[in-house]
Amino acid sequence: MNHTLTALLHEAGLSPLGALQPLSGGDSAATYRLQTREGDVVVKNDHPARLAGEADGLKALANANSGLVLPTVIAQQGEWLVMEALETVPHRHSDEAALGEGLRKLHEMTGDEHGWPRDNACGKTPQPNAPMQDGRAFQRERRLLPLINACYSNRLLDSGLRHRLESLAHGLERWLPDVSPSLVHGDLWSGNVLFTPQGPAIIDPAVYRHFPEVDLAMLTLFGSPSSAFFEAYWNGSAPDDWPRREALFQLYPLLNHLLLFGESYRTPVERAVSRLEAY
Repeated sequence: MNHTLTALLHEAGLSPLGALQPLSGGDSAATYRLQTREGDVVVKNDHPARLAGEADGLKALANANSGLVLPTVIAQQGEWLVMEALETVPHRHSDEAALGEGLRKLHEMTGDEHGWPRDNACGKTPQPNAPMQDGRAFQRERRLLPLINACYSNRLLDSGLRHRLESLAHGLERWLPDVSPSLVHGDLWSGNVLFTPQGPAIIDPAVYRHFPEVDLAMLTLFGSPSSAFFEAYWNGSAPDDWPRREALFQLYPLLNHLLLFGESYRTPVERAVSRLEAY
């Protein structure tokens, strides 16, 4: 076992009982399960800045007291992150409503500015979070334009699609009202939702404060939340412009996937652009 990790575990009062056991599912970090005398833990090995951002996000989400389960951060130093290993159980019918209610409570934690005190990462992509007063400007300057430019520089967008995306980014003020920014998970695809004996859990965040539909759009992009989830989340009727907001807030993760995984995501980006242009 790595000497730095061994020292970190010792400082945290953990006594390993065996070797690191690789876990699947992570796109950026090497992730392991480790048995210790004090209980199982999850260990991640990645770039220090990404791990520091994840640890910061997990603590912020836990402090929101939303009712959603978060793994406890035990230690983070350099390229190692150690956290509680959650026990998982089969998905229960009641979990969908509990996830919706918990996410609604999380999003009720609002702040004064869109963004976050520190930058973090969404997957391997650096995520700039310098705060801005206006959410439309934040979505444009901190989310859409950096990825549009990165994808274009990597020849993943042609000039025509780039222009269409930039036109949408510069037109947000014409239809999207600003809001008090909610605390969001930031990377809430279905793989980052677990089900535990205590209820739904969320992991691997990329937190900041922004429009709450960020999390909903990610869930619907890479999953199919049930009607029970949405009934609990909306606690009434969905906003009339939810389909338009859904298409907008799916652009950032789609552009990120285009940048990370290549041209197979160009068609989904084009579809989302066409959806928005239809309004």
